[in-house]
Amino acid sequence: MNYLNLRLLIIHTGHKPTFPHVNGSNEYSKFATCVNHSTILNRIVFTSLAYVLLISNPCMGQIICPGSYGGHLQGITIDNNKAIYWSFTTELVKTDANGKLLIKRAVPTHHGDLTYHDGNIYVAVNLGEFNKESGHAKSWVYVYDADELNLVSRHSTQEVVHGAGGIDYHNNSFYVVGGLPKGHHENYIYEYDKVLKFLTKHTINSGYTLMGIQTACYAQGYWWFGCYGETPKLLKTDESFKLLGKYDFDCALGICQLSDDELLIGRKLGTQNRRGQVLSAIQDQIKGLAIVKTTSNKAINGD
Repeated sequence: MNYLNLRLLIIHTGHKPTFPHVNGSNEYSKFATCVNHSTILNRIVFTSLAYVLLISNPCMGQIICPGSYGGHLQGITIDNNKAIYWSFTTELVKTDANGKLLIKRAVPTHHGDLTYHDGNIYVAVNLGEFNKESGHAKSWVYVYDADELNLVSRHSTQEVVHGAGGIDYHNNSFYVVGGLPKGHHENYIYEYDKVLKFLTKHTINSGYTLMGIQTACYAQGYWWFGCYGETPKLLKTDESFKLLGKYDFDCALGICQLSDDELLIGRKLGTQNRRGQVLSAIQDQIKGLAIVKTTSNKAINGD
């Protein structure tokens, strides 16, 4: 169990983990040598020290999505029971907090970013073209039940004229983001109510970002938007979409809130576009967000 697994366990279930016996080969057994009391006391002290070590350890680790899927990772989200949902272009995947595969479903291309709300998974979908002027996109939000990933309903979001690509839920509204043709110098956010009826369009004075905005997340009092680019960009805004920062940080394949001070970031697995992983990140005044710990591509790819 790495630290990120532990955080998911604690945050979503409230349960503290159990640890192996101190006389085993576990990496934490070295603490037991410092205590020369009874076996019971050894266990108490060891478990306490190990638990404190884990929750204070800045090495957050990674969770890998098993398998290889069509297209590439488009977004990630989590539910109240610590499950992780992964959207690939043509497949939806559900794993537990350790990355164990639970369910996978084939879906129409192009499924994009996704969010969890009230027992369902909401996915931004475009069945037409991206990054064109009005008339070429076919934007939808598909709704799946979180338990089995069965399709519940589809909702037309044709207001997203450049192609729906990302979504999040905040303060009783859904917010959909998407593509952007060249020549535009701002990004657009489309707000829908709880039953996905269009409410209004917001603007971010961000300058042009390649293919618009890919992922969206409201967390820690800010909006975070992931964008493509030769150097991927992160946009940070306040709740009213006033731009607060534009950073060189890659969260274009997924971003969601983990806790009050942590976010999960979706990335491809090393050089493998058809595979995915999540990493933990925290706010950084200079970088916008910073990955707490990553595993090298060499280690990831098993070289």
